[in-house]
Amino acid sequence: MTRSDDTGKLVLRLALGILILLHGVAKISSGVSGVGGMLASHGLPSALAYLVYIGEIVAPILLIIGFYTRPAAWIVAINMVVAIWLVHMKDLLVIGKNGGWALELQGMFLFGAIAVALLGAGRFSVGGSSGKYN
Repeated sequence: MTRSDDTGKLVLRLALGILILLHGVAKISSGVSGVGGMLASHGLPSALAYLVYIGEIVAPILLIIGFYTRPAAWIVAINMVVAIWLVHMKDLLVIGKNGGWALELQGMFLFGAIAVALLGAGRFSVGGSSGKYN
């Protein structure tokens, strides 16, 4: 593995972690009642909304520092699948007015998280490249 491979993993981890974390910080400020309502409208317990804090705060912090990176990335990916299911299903096959996929941001978060889960953290991480969860 080369230094540029590890640098690329770092850039991907930081971008994904920081951008998802900003959504989590917003939910700390506003709460998760909106997510709870969406879950309840789908017949699920609204208390599951508190899992958003794991998917949008804990997991992104782990991604940023590079500790338990692969599990954290899978948590973000699952979080994005649930977000797409709860909020964005109507736009799943929609092309926007500018020609891009209507869910390109959500798609980038989802597929970026899957990429990090498959690639691991790299050596520029707290866990290093040798940890089995990194």
